[in-house]
Amino acid sequence: MIQSIERVSNILHCFDQDSLLGITQIAKRVGLSKSTTFGIVSTLTKLGFLEQDKDTGLYKLGLELFLLGNRVDAEGRNTITRELDVLVETLGETINYVRRQGSNVIYLAKKESPHSMRISTTVGMSLPMYCSAVGKAILAYLPQDEQDAIINVTEFQNLTDNTLASAETLRSELKKIRSQGYALDSEELEYGLTCVAVPILNIQGYPVAAISCSGPSTRMTPEKIAVCQNELRQSAARLSRLIS
Repeated sequence: MIQSIERVSNILHCFDQDSLLGITQIAKRVGLSKSTTFGIVSTLTKLGFLEQDKDTGLYKLGLELFLLGNRVDAEGRNTITRELDVLVETLGETINYVRRQGSNVIYLAKKESPHSMRISTTVGMSLPMYCSAVGKAILAYLPQDEQDAIINVTEFQNLTDNTLASAETLRSELKKIRSQGYALDSEELEYGLTCVAVPILNIQGYPVAAISCSGPSTRMTPEKIAVCQNELRQSAARLSRLIS
């Protein structure tokens, strides 16, 4: 990898968790001198990939990144949006579309339920695979060597009393998911929230994405979950054509 490009990427990714950062903070995170960091940041600012806040002097992601992002696979995004709209109307719950990002999943699209309760996930959020239905849906269908590699580097945490917080319990759950064809998050990520998800497979059967339906546990009855997973499977089959 070309060093200068890698440095630019590392600097931009400093803003994954923080919206505003100073030169000293950025330099520390990427392991560069302040002068080198300042030179790269200044160039990125001139090009519109970063912006400097006039009041604080801190830097944030620039409009040019947003404009470029909106040009990425516009046709595919429109198809995904239509699918999510149909699912929300049919199921009446929040629908998420995620893709794999290393050992995590990243939320790329979301349609909120018409009900007043809102789900805490947001577009752009990245989560480890073990604690969400979408993550487990992808993980369960990965080749065994990739699955093992991800589980081996996973730092398990008890997010709730129901979280699968060990490799042993996760492996057992993944076998169940492969058998039944869908993944379930029963208040494992957040109390009061139940989520059902299915993987989106490419033509080789490789899971590159997942789609889910999330709602309050009081509404996500076994009957509702059965309806959700059936509708999600049909949607996943249609979306798989985008990635085949």
